[in-house]
Amino acid sequence: MSVLMTCECGTSYDLKDEFAGKLVKCPQCGRPTRAPSVRTAVAEGDRAFDRDIFLLRQQLLRISEKYDVGDEQGNKIIFVERPAHLLRNLVAVLAVFAIMIAAVGLIGSLDNTAGPATPTQLLAPIVGLLLIFVGAPAVGIALSVKRHVTFYRDESKREKLLDVLQDKKFQPITRTYTVRDARGRAIARLGKNWLFNIFRKRWYVWAPAPAPGAGRRLLFLAKEDSIILSLLRRFLGPMFGLLRTNFVFIPAGTEDVIGEFKRKFTILDRYVLDMSADPQRLMDRRIAVALGVMLDTGERR
Repeated sequence: MSVLMTCECGTSYDLKDEFAGKLVKCPQCGRPTRAPSVRTAVAEGDRAFDRDIFLLRQQLLRISEKYDVGDEQGNKIIFVERPAHLLRNLVAVLAVFAIMIAAVGLIGSLDNTAGPATPTQLLAPIVGLLLIFVGAPAVGIALSVKRHVTFYRDESKREKLLDVLQDKKFQPITRTYTVRDARGRAIARLGKNWLFNIFRKRWYVWAPAPAPGAGRRLLFLAKEDSIILSLLRRFLGPMFGLLRTNFVFIPAGTEDVIGEFKRKFTILDRYVLDMSADPQRLMDRRIAVALGVMLDTGERR
């Protein structure tokens, strides 16, 4: 088992359990820091995450996506919200629609020209096409809002426990998110590749980059539980919940299942995150819960 250390210089690195409680030097700046014990490291993440079973329930009839996270007995321990920013995104849609109308008008203007077309009139359809394929998407992205996910102690939202930040508005192939603790320190990066998800959905968990521009180290992988069921879901759909999308968590480079995220067969969206197969706590429970929420809201299930 390892402990994630974050130096004052911003460098994050993993230490083996054997260094717990000892004085270690930062590999980047050399500043000495005493490594916490595993028990202390878990406590810093908050007692709400110090367990193996989490029950997730999405609140229905809400504009923003909201979840209640409970313990094994169903007691609420975490409140999760992903604001929809409905008004701001509506403005973005209307702006894109207005640009598209103007672009269609420019493209059709050439047909209404009487006599030989002037250079300006010939340029109008080109400008219209540029507005459709470049201008409209650019304006839509600029006016839209990143949809971050925030984890609170309860619905009062007075105490933040965790957040998942959307890294960029526009990521056509690989979409990534940064998981931060209550102090704003990055503890992981989540991501998925749209192309790889065509046949079997996968999400990746990377360690936070030790420095800007440094390579990412893959820690865990979450993937659909069965390739056969994955293909059936693509062709037949969810079949009224009979082909529910479940995920398994595995450490990078292995096929050992250390956790499961399952959708229960109910009318309402209810999920069980079971990390009991990970008694050594290889996966930080904060990251596991953040990934569980993203497996639902990020997949539009």
